[in-house]
Amino acid sequence: MVLLEFSMSPLGKGESVGKYVSRSLDIIDKSGVEYRLNPMGTVLEGEWDEVFEVVKKCYERMRKDCGRISCSIKVDYRKGQSGRLVSKVASVEKRLKRRVKQ
Repeated sequence: MVLLEFSMSPLGKGESVGKYVSRSLDIIDKSGVEYRLNPMGTVLEGEWDEVFEVVKKCYERMRKDCGRISCSIKVDYRKGQSGRLVSKVASVEKRLKRRVKQ
């Protein structure tokens, strides 16, 4: 299982790109892959091919009307582990003995 965090946005479309990002979120949400949206990107959890397929679909949608795209991807693989979207945060909260902002 992997956690994949990515941020994808068009260049040259002005300061506000929420229109383009929301289209990607629609693709992600409909994919069935577990995910968490954060202010700087989205974290997906699943098998390698599964999560990269979601990123590919986001890219393919964005390139339809965007001549330049910036994308950052970070991947964390851990053999046999799932549910890490929740468990990684829970582990930190357990050590701190309190909830943290999310």
